[in-house]
Amino acid sequence: MVLGVFLTEIVLAFCLAATLLYKYGNIFRHHIIVTISVLIAWYFSLLIIFILPLDVSSTVFRQCVEQNIHNSTKLMSDGTTIIPFHTCKEPWPNVPEHIFPNLWRIVYWTSQCLTWLILPLMQSYIKAGDFTVQGKLKSALIDNAIYYGSYLFICGVLLIYIALKPGFDLDGQKLKAIASSASNTWGLFLLVLLLGYALVEVPRGLWNASKPGYTLNYSYFKVAKLSLDKCEAEETVDDILESLQAATISIGPGHPFHCNLETIFQKIPAELKDRMNRRQLPDDTPTDTPSEKALIRLHRQTIKALQTLQRIETQWGILVDKIIDLEDIARNQLNDDRRFKPTFPTHRSFPFCIIYNPIIEWYWKCIIKSYVQKIVAICTGCLSIAVVWSEVTFFNKSPVLSLFAQFLNLAKENYDYFTIEVLSMLIIAYLCYCAYSTVLKIRVLNLYYLAPHHQTNEYSLIFSGMMLCRLTPPMCLNFLGLIHMDSHIIKTHILETHYTQVMGHMDVISIISDGFNVYFPMAILAFCLATYFSLGSRLLSMLGFQQFLDDDEFTTDLVEEGQELIKRERRKRQRAEDLICRRRELQERFSGAANSSRYRTSRQSSDTVRPLKRDESVESARAGLLHDFDPTEYYIGMASGVDSYGANNSYDRGYQADDFYEEHTDTARAFIANTNCVAPQRGLFDDI
Repeated sequence: MVLGVFLTEIVLAFCLAATLLYKYGNIFRHHIIVTISVLIAWYFSLLIIFILPLDVSSTVFRQCVEQNIHNSTKLMSDGTTIIPFHTCKEPWPNVPEHIFPNLWRIVYWTSQCLTWLILPLMQSYIKAGDFTVQGKLKSALIDNAIYYGSYLFICGVLLIYIALKPGFDLDGQKLKAIASSASNTWGLFLLVLLLGYALVEVPRGLWNASKPGYTLNYSYFKVAKLSLDKCEAEETVDDILESLQAATISIGPGHPFHCNLETIFQKIPAELKDRMNRRQLPDDTPTDTPSEKALIRLHRQTIKALQTLQRIETQWGILVDKIIDLEDIARNQLNDDRRFKPTFPTHRSFPFCIIYNPIIEWYWKCIIKSYVQKIVAICTGCLSIAVVWSEVTFFNKSPVLSLFAQFLNLAKENYDYFTIEVLSMLIIAYLCYCAYSTVLKIRVLNLYYLAPHHQTNEYSLIFSGMMLCRLTPPMCLNFLGLIHMDSHIIKTHILETHYTQVMGHMDVISIISDGFNVYFPMAILAFCLATYFSLGSRLLSMLGFQQFLDDDEFTTDLVEEGQELIKRERRKRQRAEDLICRRRELQERFSGAANSSRYRTSRQSSDTVRPLKRDESVESARAGLLHDFDPTEYYIGMASGVDSYGANNSYDRGYQADDFYEEHTDTARAFIANTNCVAPQRGLFDDI
């Protein structure tokens, strides 16, 4: 029972990591090594968040015991002095001391190996265009050597500086401290940038989300920008398909590079292959035989282009669904019957459809949800203010100005370990949410996107695992500094947590230990002010990167363009759903007519059997052709003949696809009406 809560949190962290990976990843399509590596990275990062509060409460108890031992020693040396003793209450659960150091060593150093060695090599290996394992590994090593060149250069300069210091011996423990502290310093630099943006943007985003009009306009703006990215991605894929089609002319089945070309074609979806086969190459297309390096480069470009297109298609589908839901909310707010009526009905399972009925859905989406978002925005705003204040003042020991340190000291006086653990987990969880939610929203990192419903590619999953492993350790060290659990921050000898003891301190370089790690977090205040006044967005807008600004003319134009795009998408979906419904009804009618026809035919054949004349046999063949033909299948196929790259995307240019769709839809409706009302005339297939 002592380790019950400890083991429960370990299991909960694993279940949470596995659930998130199942939601965003695809365990059946992704490589098993990628899935296991990302799972370990996510699990160990979440494990630090879950277990560190237990380490903090255990450290509070050990500090009390150490204080009593110190008081008893002082009392023995001076018998006249009366020193009060504190009754130290054990926390529940009181985890044995030897467990935390072993756990932190395994978790921390495994995470560091993953984030600096294994995951970067795996990410470069996935995007490499070579056709052999040796070639992919070589490209991955070269790519990471270039990427980490600056990092290794800085570490080399630090090592030379330390080695040249007089009277300083460099041993294994100090090398380990240098490696961990260099990684934590890099993570702290990125963490301050992310928190400076997120501590303002998270509460403001929740407050703006409570205003449906603002959220709808912002979504129109995003879908207009995403439409441009979608067009660029489609054009890039078209160019690659044209290059592949030209390569197939010069590389035949017997060519040495034919296997390499087949490897590229295996990564292309069937829809794109069909489109490539139907298209004719321009007359001026070069048909020279590409070299092996050219095929490797084409393979790498194909992987990148398909990943970009898949990511944008997923974003497009999610964003369009969100906008249609926001438009439904705006429309249903005017309903007098207070029943939510969506444009496209959703099918829910049996228990959920009763609990979440249209009346409850109307009250939740049209009234309650807005107030809940405002309350959450106020709470997160207060948390952000407390974090910024504590970051600016946490180095001051007397008086204690850090709010989190004050709360912890109040809980320590009453030995309220439950409050200590809950408060610690709340602060760490909020810092993690702010940092991790910002990573994938930055425009510079547009290659990475976590999409639900198993739509995230391997490249983005590996990137998320790398960022979790790099940001979590410095974030937890920064949290321990906020609550005055780090003796090197407050310059006082105290018993530190086992996590801090394993991580070590950068004492060998005073500039980093006494300067950067202590005072650089104060820069969060400057970044927060810049985010609050939207200085970064205005600067990017001046440089040509369109940002959502209320007082900007380009923003208004993009919002109007987004409205038109959603109108087209809504019409397209509505017509597709109408055709599916009509097709279902038509099939039911045809199946009923076919059953009755078979019944009459069997009755007539049972009564009498006579030879058919030539004219009657021809007429029977005509009737058979008509019964085997489903007119909606033909016209639906023609109406959807505009090639698409996915379920949520139609590859169209301008409004030609809509005109084509409407023309053949009307023809299909007229043909269905005529088929249902009028019998086929004689001589319909006389030209056959």
